Amino acid sequence: METARDRCVIVHYHEISLKRGNRPLFLRRLQQNLVRALEDLGAPRVTQLTGRILLEPRPGADPEVVVERLRHVFGLANLALAERTGTSLEELKRGVDRVTQGRTFASFRITARRAFKTLPHTSVELNRELGAHVLGRHATRVDLEQSELNIHVEVLPGQAFVYGDRRPGPGGLPVGVSGTVAALLSGGIDSPVAAWRLMKRGCRVVFVHFHSVPYLPDDSIRKARDLAERLTRWQYYSRLYLVPFGEIQRSVVLAVPGPARVVIYRRLMMRIAEALGRRAGAAALVTGDSLGQVASQTLQNLACIEGAAGLPVLRPLIGMDKLEITAQAQVLGTFETSIEPDADCCTLFVPKHPGTRVSREEAAAMEARLDVAALVAQGVEGAREETIAFPAGCGPFPAKENREARAAGSRPR
Repeated sequence: METARDRCVIVHYHEISLKRGNRPLFLRRLQQNLVRALEDLGAPRVTQLTGRILLEPRPGADPEVVVERLRHVFGLANLALAERTGTSLEELKRGVDRVTQGRTFASFRITARRAFKTLPHTSVELNRELGAHVLGRHATRVDLEQSELNIHVEVLPGQAFVYGDRRPGPGGLPVGVSGTVAALLSGGIDSPVAAWRLMKRGCRVVFVHFHSVPYLPDDSIRKARDLAERLTRWQYYSRLYLVPFGEIQRSVVLAVPGPARVVIYRRLMMRIAEALGRRAGAAALVTGDSLGQVASQTLQNLACIEGAAGLPVLRPLIGMDKLEITAQAQVLGTFETSIEPDADCCTLFVPKHPGTRVSREEAAAMEARLDVAALVAQGVEGAREETIAFPAGCGPFPAKENREARAAGSRPR
């Protein structure tokens, strides 16, 4: 008789298996993230198996909600709601019956894998026996190339798992294994995609948003919050720094010629974001720059802007065009928010014809007219920190786990 514990989720990972010496750390963080994703549904039981993870949701948890949550956990190659059975042929047949019960499918195949090699039947024999069993109960046919239903059977020591609908995971690395970065988050299309791509590489992202309230309405702040909330479901806990930048821009306008102002603004943003990022333990900055997209993103201007930062500047979108970035934003679900009209700090005190080739020497000469240290301190001290959690109510990861992630960066992978 089927029990609640017969239903489970089988999670497969791919890239993590290549990490060798750091694999235990990566797997431990992946398991922590799986639990965090379902925290408000009741902590699931998580068991490490050979090459896969077994996750047992709490009784009463909606299976579709569980699967949807897990599809936002970086590090997963695929996952499936599975039936757990014994390893005998009769028990496997009963598991196949539960997977196919109530379903109609024009074609199918059995994909059996044995990690338990002492089982009397080989994988080929299991495919044949279980396939014949399905043919005896359903009006269907075998199609090994383009089957409508692929019934997976995984036989492990002492237990087996049968499932039919394997769903793709997001891939990448578990958030937290690559340390922390600080992302400059505008209300536009590019920067949320850039932040997401760093999460996919295992980074926890701190968001820094520059606004020009009260010179402009607070629409950009609302958009930044909305975008940060949507991105937080991929990393579970976020810090958002809201930096008032209008007065700083005003000081630049009074001292710097129009064509160079955008570059000077961006250099000041880099310094402020770096200071706030270091406060949160960030080891790099992230921007949504795409080469040649706007005047500030020419090679010379990018080099000039980066020269103001004391941390590495990561640009995951640098070789992507606007259509590629927009398509990624639409898949991610940030596009609709990003295109809502707003007035962000980039529209304040911006010249009609910004310079495209500002050298570091020219920037240094113009910054000599400013009290750069005071302007940076003004931005840092004026920043308001907000925290965002998903699921609601969860807090940051313990400091011990963050130290482990930083230590992993110094060990060979």
